[in-house]
Amino acid sequence: MRIFFTLLLIGCFALIRSYAQTAPVAIPADTAAPVTATNNLLADLVDSTEQQPLLPHKMIFTQRVFWGPKGLLRVTDLAPLTAEGRAKELKIRRTMLVGHQVMGFVTLAGFVAQGIVGAKLYNATGDQYSRLLNVHSALATGVNVTYTTTALLSLTAPPKMLDERRGLSSIKLHKYLAMVHIAGMIATNVLAGSLQQHPELKPYHRAAAYTTFGAFALSIIAIKI
Repeated sequence: MRIFFTLLLIGCFALIRSYAQTAPVAIPADTAAPVTATNNLLADLVDSTEQQPLLPHKMIFTQRVFWGPKGLLRVTDLAPLTAEGRAKELKIRRTMLVGHQVMGFVTLAGFVAQGIVGAKLYNATGDQYSRLLNVHSALATGVNVTYTTTALLSLTAPPKMLDERRGLSSIKLHKYLAMVHIAGMIATNVLAGSLQQHPELKPYHRAAAYTTFGAFALSIIAIKI
């Protein structure tokens, strides 16, 4: 029995001694891997940041004029093309696009009011016609101002960082509809200026106005989807 306990104690002592000798070696080996992996990950992030372009390859004409590599704000050194500068520009972009949405709803309300007055104007006569014509003209001026402001807030906003993804998206649908209502807005104003000399153009003026309103309303709905 004594021999058994003696051998048991010797075995335990040998096991503890062997663990004490190997444990310090095992711990650094386990912790070294995460540190190395972390360093590699940080290096990859630094490399990807350095390779990330500051401007998208595709920009609309108005954005390129102001914010392109050789745009007016770059050559005049008002907005140097740097990473810090682009971070500030993205904040400006967000503010301008929020303003774009707000003015879009204001313009939509103006379109509705102008459409209601315009519908009454077609059947009005005498003094009522004169009053409604003045109201319609005033609404037209207001809509033109808010519409132009809405468009400029989008067209002159700083560009985003990345190019748009391929395929149809709500943003692209919004832009396609914008082309329609811009053309309709121009046609509506041109025809409105010719109605006094050519009253037979009234149906075309109404069609252009309704098309403009429809495309504008759909563009707002598309961006909200």
